[in-house]
Amino acid sequence: MEDQRKNSSTKKKIFGVGIAVLAVAVLGAVYLAFGAKSVAGAKTITIEVVDNVEKSVTYDVHTDAEYLRQAMEETKGLAFSGDESEYGLMVDTVNGVTAKFDENGAYWSFYVNGEYCSYGVDSQPVLDGDAFRIVYTADQAE
Repeated sequence: MEDQRKNSSTKKKIFGVGIAVLAVAVLGAVYLAFGAKSVAGAKTITIEVVDNVEKSVTYDVHTDAEYLRQAMEETKGLAFSGDESEYGLMVDTVNGVTAKFDENGAYWSFYVNGEYCSYGVDSQPVLDGDAFRIVYTADQAE
């Protein structure tokens, strides 16, 4: 009787591990099929920065960058910094203006072609003709 329980328990563990491996494989395939896709080659994009006093500066960028961070790094006159994390760079300062979430709920929001970016700056693809906006956003309840 004891051997049957151990055998049944072992089969359940093996089955559970098999299901977990299958789930990881399916999620990986979905990401590869539908995840962010970069494109190599020359591109022309715009990057607009709107700061905390709603001052707007627009940069016309000619780049071979595949992702937004590299395009931002190549943009003359655009300065940014932040903290590196397991998800990539978390931008907190743009052109000398720091967004302090802990103080007033402020952060820098990123848009591409009028839509909120689905990815961080390290993995946001850059396509020819893209229009990026980096906007200082703060809690309106202040």
